[in-house]
Amino acid sequence: MDGQDSNSQASLTPAARALGYAGLLPQAICIGLILTGHEWRYSALAGGYAYAAAIFSFLGGVWWGQAVQSQRATTGAYVLAVMPSLIAVALFLPWTFGWEWPGPALLYLGALILGSPMIDRALGFAQGDFLQLRWHLSIGLGGLTIALGLLSERVI
Repeated sequence: MDGQDSNSQASLTPAARALGYAGLLPQAICIGLILTGHEWRYSALAGGYAYAAAIFSFLGGVWWGQAVQSQRATTGAYVLAVMPSLIAVALFLPWTFGWEWPGPALLYLGALILGSPMIDRALGFAQGDFLQLRWHLSIGLGGLTIALGLLSERVI
């Protein structure tokens, strides 16, 4: 791809990129609290779940907005856009019932975040540089969320 093509695809400012990557910090802090044996270990798991669930729900909002803006979205795009919020709530239910939590929920949520750029790609609304950033951030947040799930055994 030559310089002209890559410039025509540029939709993100440096600030948008920097703030996107900064969005990985909350999950990294949660992992740090667990690894250091901090007294807030359990809160770190709950906060890590809440953060990942909020970001996953936010992604659904992004898909909804892209679908509306495209003016060519099918009903399926809108169904996909509401799924992250519903899934995040469903994954929270085991905790509310006192079942095994948060390890399995964090693992599932991390895996879903990890694979979420495939939805961006399938929908076809995202510009190239946005999709590249989505892959980076989803691998980062998905991986960190899975790590939290694996570390949950140290806390509970």
